[in-house]
Amino acid sequence: MQAQAGLVVMARWPGAGRCKRRLATDMAEQLDLSSSRERSARLQRQLCCHTLNVAREEQNRGRISPVLAVSGLGPRAAHRWGDQQGIRRVRRQGDGCLGTLLKRQLLQELRWRRPTLVVGTDMPDLSHQDLHGALTQLERCDLVLGPALDGGYWLIGFSRRLMRRPQCWPLIGIPWGGASVCRRTLEAAQRGGWSTAMLQHRGDIDHLADLKPWLG
Repeated sequence: MQAQAGLVVMARWPGAGRCKRRLATDMAEQLDLSSSRERSARLQRQLCCHTLNVAREEQNRGRISPVLAVSGLGPRAAHRWGDQQGIRRVRRQGDGCLGTLLKRQLLQELRWRRPTLVVGTDMPDLSHQDLHGALTQLERCDLVLGPALDGGYWLIGFSRRLMRRPQCWPLIGIPWGGASVCRRTLEAAQRGGWSTAMLQHRGDIDHLADLKPWLG
């Protein structure tokens, strides 16, 4: 039986010096550089494992079909990582800005003709309820966004109807990496006549200060 929805997990390989560079830079002010790189990589591994645990459990229930979209590894190593995490479908992210990466992954999901979510691995409190809430919203709207406190988003979801219209995806002309990413994405969807919904504002982990809610 085909899963109800697709889920793309955008993940960077948690190698020291190859991930969480902004966090490592913050940590370097308190630790030596090599130690800060290893500690930030260790945190990235924990975040990846948590996100993939949520994805795998939903996969086992037959609710979603996840794909691990990897950066920082070659094809064989990426598939080994997916096998270790129990994720059957693995792809590389490729090059480009976030909008290009998202479009590339979503285009490969078109064949399934189903609602599709995309999440990163920076959410230590991502839960099954978050995925279910997003999919529930997509039953009555075209685009759902999980806004992040830094102006980006921690989740983006496309309805079955919007997935069938890639030429209308609100991924063009967005200032990727800026503080207006979520707002501009929402505005682009609304200009195109697509109905939208917002989830709860949440904080993700990019800088050392972002860890404070989880340390005390």
